[in-house]
Amino acid sequence: MARKKVKKRVKIGKFHKLLYAFAITLTVSLPVTVVFSKAALSEINFQVEKQKKEIKLQTKKNESLSMKINELASLDKIQEVAKDEGLSYNNNNIKTVEDEKQEDN
Repeated sequence: MARKKVKKRVKIGKFHKLLYAFAITLTVSLPVTVVFSKAALSEINFQVEKQKKEIKLQTKKNESLSMKINELASLDKIQEVAKDEGLSYNNNNIKTVEDEKQEDN
């Protein structure tokens, strides 16, 4: 007589189903999260480098303008502009103002 093989079904409990679902979700979402975080980090690094370039450019402009100010504020330039405007240099009209700290001593 041939016996029929009876297959036993193992029932999976709710806890195990939940555990499997969590493991599958974690397995799928972790690589996706890593890729998106790397992409965000790359974008931020790009923006930082762009800002560094802009800062360097602005620093150069500021130095150039500072040199221009020093050039225009030089005594020779002031005398040249005064002469062009018809003003003259008269040493007798120059008055010196002393510091209050020096007067106290």
